[in-house]
Amino acid sequence: MSAQPEEPTTAPKELSFAEKQAERMKRLRSLHTARNEARTQNHQEVIAEEARNKLPPNYEAKRRQAEWLLDDQAKRQEAEKAGKDYDRVKLLNISAVEAERLERKKKKKNPDEGFSTYEQATVRQYNRLVKNMPTADMEQYEKQKQKYGDAFYGGPNVIIHGMHKDRKEAVDKMVEDLEGQIAKRARFSRRRGYNDDADVDYINDRNAKFNKKLERFYGEHTAEIKQNLERGTAI
Repeated sequence: MSAQPEEPTTAPKELSFAEKQAERMKRLRSLHTARNEARTQNHQEVIAEEARNKLPPNYEAKRRQAEWLLDDQAKRQEAEKAGKDYDRVKLLNISAVEAERLERKKKKKNPDEGFSTYEQATVRQYNRLVKNMPTADMEQYEKQKQKYGDAFYGGPNVIIHGMHKDRKEAVDKMVEDLEGQIAKRARFSRRRGYNDDADVDYINDRNAKFNKKLERFYGEHTAEIKQNLERGTAI
């Protein structure tokens, strides 16, 4: 077999100086454009980060909660238009694990996290009392409203003392609640920093510590002198 003649390879065309210069300028402009875009994006990120730092710490959580409430309200309205019970429809789309988690969260809605401030303790007490209030008796409400007339709402020129009489059921409910509070407080005790029955022989905390130190080292030697001074028989 005769060998096939090889095709002559064409050498790459050498660019002229002007073409090389144009290519370099094109690459330089491309680099300048990329640098300007990066600078603009970096500046935008700095502004966005500064705006985020000025927001409150729980802003994202509040925003997600607001979005969830709006979405939940929209779904509830759609269900009402369709004549469906939204709570029942929502439960059908929740797994058993999620339902159990929500139930645990509902039970821990007002947990006892220990004493922090008197304000928080008062708020917890108020929420507990409001939660345990009986349902409003609207029939009794309307009867009292018709009975007392304008005096039902009170006012600057209305004397309401002695007009309202507490019902026995309401008094029994209050007594039961107070007895429950007393029984609950009886289960707790706190360690007192000072003995109320001890003699006060100090003017401040620092002086009290100093007196205790003196008593520890010299108490047995000065016990008789101290007793004589207390009885008034010291010589």
